Amino acid sequence: MSAAARLPAAAAPAPVRSVLAVPGMHCAGCMGKVERSLGALPGVASARTNLTARTVEVVHDEALETPQLVAALAAAGFEAQPRVAAEDTPSAVRPLLAPLAVAAFACMNVMLLSVSIWSGAEGTTREMFHWLSAAIGVPAIAYAGKPFFASALAALKRGRTNMDVPISIGVTLATCLSIYETMTGGADAWFDGTLMLLLFLLAGRALDAMMRDRARAGVDALLRQAASGAMVVEAGGATRWLAAAALAPGMVMRVAAGERLAADGRVVRGASRFDQSLLTGESEPVAARAGEAVHAGTLNVDAPVDVEVTAAGTDTALAEIARLMEAAGQSRSAYVRIADRASRLYAPAVHTLAALTFAGWMLAGAGLYHALVVAIAVLIITCPCALGLAVPVAQVVAASALMKRGVLVKDGAAMERLAQVDRALLDKTGTLTLGRPVPDEAALDALSAAEASVALALASHSRHPLSLGLAQALAARGVQAANLADVVEEPGRGVSGTWQGMRVALGRPVAAEGMASALDAGLGPVRVIGFADRLRPDAAQALDELKALGVECSILSGDGIAAVAQVARSTGLTARASASPADKQQNIASLQATGRRVLMVGDGLNDGPALAAADASIAPGSASDVGRQAADFVFTGESLLALPRAVRASRRTMRVVRQNFALAIGYNALAVPLAMAGLVTPLIAAVAMSTSSLIVVANSLRLQGAAR
Repeated sequence: MSAAARLPAAAAPAPVRSVLAVPGMHCAGCMGKVERSLGALPGVASARTNLTARTVEVVHDEALETPQLVAALAAAGFEAQPRVAAEDTPSAVRPLLAPLAVAAFACMNVMLLSVSIWSGAEGTTREMFHWLSAAIGVPAIAYAGKPFFASALAALKRGRTNMDVPISIGVTLATCLSIYETMTGGADAWFDGTLMLLLFLLAGRALDAMMRDRARAGVDALLRQAASGAMVVEAGGATRWLAAAALAPGMVMRVAAGERLAADGRVVRGASRFDQSLLTGESEPVAARAGEAVHAGTLNVDAPVDVEVTAAGTDTALAEIARLMEAAGQSRSAYVRIADRASRLYAPAVHTLAALTFAGWMLAGAGLYHALVVAIAVLIITCPCALGLAVPVAQVVAASALMKRGVLVKDGAAMERLAQVDRALLDKTGTLTLGRPVPDEAALDALSAAEASVALALASHSRHPLSLGLAQALAARGVQAANLADVVEEPGRGVSGTWQGMRVALGRPVAAEGMASALDAGLGPVRVIGFADRLRPDAAQALDELKALGVECSILSGDGIAAVAQVARSTGLTARASASPADKQQNIASLQATGRRVLMVGDGLNDGPALAAADASIAPGSASDVGRQAADFVFTGESLLALPRAVRASRRTMRVVRQNFALAIGYNALAVPLAMAGLVTPLIAAVAMSTSSLIVVANSLRLQGAAR
């Protein structure tokens, strides 16, 4: 998939994103019809379905309103409405439970009645059991088959077909034929086979819905981890409780020990440790002092702190993670496109096969009854449920397993691309390293109180990583910022201002190795403060594991030669320094031109184009908004082991997907000729079709341990 295809919104000025709930979408064919119907509307830039959430996200012009989108889907046979909040999303399983229970109960009773017929009952006894079976079976078939009949009827009304059309035709023909046999005293009736078919179809659909509900439940449970509200400290020192929805940036929350945060923020008073396992997967609580960031949903472990809100509601890191989890179901891999095309051709192909089978047996002199039975078996046995489940079930299970280990999959199709990578380019600051430069303690000790106060004031006016690190370190020492005037920041040079009539500045030293800042406080000689940026935990092990997986790694950074060389020596990787965003894109294009499949790992604003251009991309959770949006995967912890973990899981997922396709195609290749040859009854066809779907689901469930 090209970079342009992964960033469709960039093509439209000021696009609007609308999310619609489409409860009637339950297969790859439905996904394709929904997307094509919306994509045909003028003003729609893209339409991406999410089968797990049964939603479609539409990027469109402002002039195109939601009712028009709903009307377009209604014309295609799909009811839709603006999506409600995630926690109010109705279960996809619940509407199937009553039909499933009715089908199971009726099937068991009709099977018991059929035992006597199979045992050789004749005459009046057989007719009585047939009528009893009809009395139980016909109402049960009408009720249990309602989900399929309604879907098929809606499609046919609009001149379309879907997978439920041949299923409904097969069920209706089998029922009518059974009623005819009962009324005429025939030897056979197929109420048991028809009920068995509906039972297995409903069971398979309910199992698929349960898995998708479980995936959605993970998103809902994640969102519920944030506190419902917080105690807010007002200007006079009084406190009042506010619901999470009412919190806004700039407010100060008072968070007690043992309480979860209701919003993202920055510690302004106090210090404590926070359990971030919800976000990072790491069980060890992390210390946070004044000036350091904390996130909604994390648990304050030790002591009360005051936290200034920086993001609330849908803007928190927790909400972003939930969106990324949900987006993992929006897959458009090559395998999904194959399933789409197969599902699109399914209905006409099956109808043609059934008609040819019926005509062939009639020409062979088999009679109307036998020809109909064989044609019904063909209609039933060819249902491509297994093919439709082959990709999405595997991707949902694998994405859920990765999420538990701190790796968020934004797009299931990215697993296919990541599984093929053989070259990895890693940015330095914030990727190989933690991106949190720490100032030298000895240099800070050498500062006078006035110098430290001026340094904090200057650093607090800049978002440069060195300034942020210096400000956090000085604030943690209890330093109070000086009052400055005329503060100006010059990109690449530093920040300056006026203090007590003197010009003061914090910037880059004229000559210094590695990371350093020069402080000129007007009180004496210029102070040079050195910084160190630690490698991420397990960086060496992660790089070794990538090498063992056949992925060659190197550093591609925009930082200076000295800083990059130091990290290159520590990791043993080849490196390219001072690379601009255009240089990074060119480097990736050059590798791709030689046939390499490139993985880009980066976090900064300047990494966004490279992340989008690479075959697959991963960004840390601390990355810029642009970096997280452009990347296919986001890892939330500090350990770099997330990289080989994601590669291994993706490769295993694609192996399972290929196995699923082989199982589904092999089943049809074997079953269809047998059914056309008259060797399969409708009952056996129902069992065989449903068993193939269950095998595919069971094979996909092996991916629950894929992220180890």
